[in-house]
Amino acid sequence: MLNTIQYDSNSEATSPSKIICIGRNYVDHIHELGNEVPSDMVVFLKPNSAISTQLTSFHQEPIHFETELCFSVRNGMFHGVGVGLDLTKRELQSKLKSQQLPWERAKAFDGSALFSDFVSLSSLSLTAGATFCFQLTIDGEVRQLGHSDLMMYSADDILASVNEFMTLVDGDIVMTGTPKGVGQVALGSVFEVKLWANVDYSSHEQLAEQVSQIKPCIEHRWTAV
Repeated sequence: MLNTIQYDSNSEATSPSKIICIGRNYVDHIHELGNEVPSDMVVFLKPNSAISTQLTSFHQEPIHFETELCFSVRNGMFHGVGVGLDLTKRELQSKLKSQQLPWERAKAFDGSALFSDFVSLSSLSLTAGATFCFQLTIDGEVRQLGHSDLMMYSADDILASVNEFMTLVDGDIVMTGTPKGVGQVALGSVFEVKLWANVDYSSHEQLAEQVSQIKPCIEHRWTAV
């Protein structure tokens, strides 16, 4: 049986055939991991079997988290928006990168993709080209704060690029990359993600202050096991 994601906190669910992931889409994150800024969009995939509702802190090695703005697909377009965790075996990924090998063993393992419920863009009277802000707190402390204006490739850029070589079917998910602040998942820690729409960006400090006063359109929580 295929794993599913939920829409609008109701009974509607869909089974993604695949998850398309965009790597190195935030300059600050590229620098924090000591990587080079790529000359083209970095794309890799996770299978449906990667989807889970359980946040795992260890799977053959310690697991690292990356929080991402995500879109779901319907009729070839971005239809829903949510927040996801791209879980990573960082030690293994480093070894694979050093040998110029693909990342799937470190990125596409079972349980490596967690998602909030998705909200349809139409219910927010928005398109994927709107501005979005998302946040991860761990045990109440802000660890990642991202904004769509900081992405090297916008949602529209990503959709157009992926459509050049891959068919997107209803339910597929696109993860758009992670901002700075990634780290290791600690057993028992409480992760909470939030998403806001139509929040402008001028600085990290302004963004943090502004979202602290606005009700998010999405909230989701996991406890690491």
